[in-house]
Amino acid sequence: MNNVFKILVIDDEQNIVDVVKAYLEKEGFEVITAMDGNTALKIFNKETIHLIVLDLMLPKVAGEEVCRKIRAVSSVPIIMLTAKVDEDNKIEGISIGADDYLTKPFSVRELVVRVRALLRRSYRDVTPMADILTFNNGDLEIDINKMIVKKQGTPVSLTTNEFKVLTILLTNPRQVFSREQLVDKAFGIDYEGFDRTVDTYIKNIRQKIEDNPKEPKYIITVYGMGYKFMSGLFEV
Repeated sequence: MNNVFKILVIDDEQNIVDVVKAYLEKEGFEVITAMDGNTALKIFNKETIHLIVLDLMLPKVAGEEVCRKIRAVSSVPIIMLTAKVDEDNKIEGISIGADDYLTKPFSVRELVVRVRALLRRSYRDVTPMADILTFNNGDLEIDINKMIVKKQGTPVSLTTNEFKVLTILLTNPRQVFSREQLVDKAFGIDYEGFDRTVDTYIKNIRQKIEDNPKEPKYIITVYGMGYKFMSGLFEV
């Protein structure tokens, strides 16, 4: 894996920052650190960041708000660190834009493995069908290589995982995918999430690309089976 990836580590515990930074640099990554949310956002606005490791419990600006602000403008992969272990809190973290999560205390070696896996999923070459797909006379436009989605000409921000789920669906129009199939195709067998997260991704995507998320025209639920993408004719 290319060692030019730049990772932003955000945590208010100095020992965690130091250990994570040391391990990631040993693996060949460039690491920038921040110990509060405000500093983290300033760094993100100035630097080209390829992945973020984000603690939720931060001073000045909470981790959840940092995640929301970054997600409003970028699809950069985010691994969330949290002391909350129940499934609902993990679902909430994914809902606001996290691509993966680890609960504290965590193994730094596991974090490194997850960083590598998420970078591999996020930046591997994707070249299905055509670079730019447009649907319904320009209502929806997706640039596959640049990971840009536009709704009626206005850019919308999808997380890396949301974009991958959308890509699988739209490049296989009318094909029904179960949750398990979407996980396997979008993220690979090394993905350690759970099937219910797919529903969260679909809900978030619909909020961003549908005119009426409660009556979707693009991503259709096939009850008891999964999801499919219905586009009508598309233009390249």
